[in-house]
Amino acid sequence: MTSDQLRIEKAERLKRLPPYLFKEIDRQKEEVRAKGIDIIDLGVGDPDLPTPPHIIQALKRAASDPANHRYPSYSGMGEFNAVVARWYKQRFNVDLDASTEVVTLIGSKEGIAHIPLAFINPGDIALVARPGYPVYHVGIQFAGGTPYFMDLLKENSFLPDLEAISPELAQKAKMMFINYPNNPTAAVATREFFESVVVFASEHNVIVCHDAAYSEMAFDGYRPASFLEVGGAKALGIEFHSLSKTYNMTGWRIGFAVGCADVISALGQVKSNIDSGAFQAVQIAGIAALEGDQACVEEMRQIYAERRDILVDGLRSIGLSVEKPRATFYVWVEVPGGYTSAGFASRLLTEAGIVTTPGNGFGTSGEGYIRMALTVDRERIREAVERLSRLGPFGC
Repeated sequence: MTSDQLRIEKAERLKRLPPYLFKEIDRQKEEVRAKGIDIIDLGVGDPDLPTPPHIIQALKRAASDPANHRYPSYSGMGEFNAVVARWYKQRFNVDLDASTEVVTLIGSKEGIAHIPLAFINPGDIALVARPGYPVYHVGIQFAGGTPYFMDLLKENSFLPDLEAISPELAQKAKMMFINYPNNPTAAVATREFFESVVVFASEHNVIVCHDAAYSEMAFDGYRPASFLEVGGAKALGIEFHSLSKTYNMTGWRIGFAVGCADVISALGQVKSNIDSGAFQAVQIAGIAALEGDQACVEEMRQIYAERRDILVDGLRSIGLSVEKPRATFYVWVEVPGGYTSAGFASRLLTEAGIVTTPGNGFGTSGEGYIRMALTVDRERIREAVERLSRLGPFGC
């Protein structure tokens, strides 16, 4: 049979998926750019700031060492995992056993996508916050499970209403995905909320997976808590972290998961059958990031805070409704009356050359919002506001 005779048919799990949100945004951007329109990209959350020099230098040295050119440990270098445990103790006062309660990831996305394979059987239910990072529900679907969406609503401060979950459904659920500080809403969680999650998960035997990728991106003196700070949390859940946003290392693909030893072990078992671990030179660079001078992180916070203020003040000045975020580098903007999320995002792109992310791309309860990322410099943000002002004023 020749290649032109081969009938290619995708698996049903792929057929059921919508286009990956950011891939579709990239396609639309290229269409507009091809028309000669200057693009200001406030869409995908990819930091524009460079990785700090001391981290780059650590990678250069490690990459030159032949000892790092061989297969790494599946679960991560002992030294990297130990540094993660020390960082958690210093940052959150959470004690971790580096040998059993830490696993290195090839970026947190990889771990989030793989954890359902360790626990979800076909037909099982997992609870997923919506709007949310698409990988949560995609990983569940790939494992054959069914996501049950917990809607994040403005009236609930974009926290899931656990009491609205029926006892029958709660008893069937095996996992729960939450994420604070939150992408895309920029909402933050209180300790009381995390305590309620622990009570709920304990009562219903639910594994909690908390995505804390934005814990270090907070402003005005606010310091987000770890889910694992709550008593009993480590017995029933894990927390995902990434160096991507904290140290501007999105392309480096290095992260980690920490928490319940049994859950970490199961995730490690999945990984050992799928990947061969993170490049040791990148792990060594990760050690330099976590153990090095954190002034670079504070500088980044200040830069994002300045950008946030320019954007939020500008949006409010033209009649758009938006809360000033305390964390993440996202701004969650209500669309004006008469628009859908996709319709408003499309107008901003085609008429102003501004890329945003329609809220419904993160789930149906994101309808009525767009997400803007603070990943361009101050002058470009000012220009974006100026372009928007020519389309407005808007009234919500």
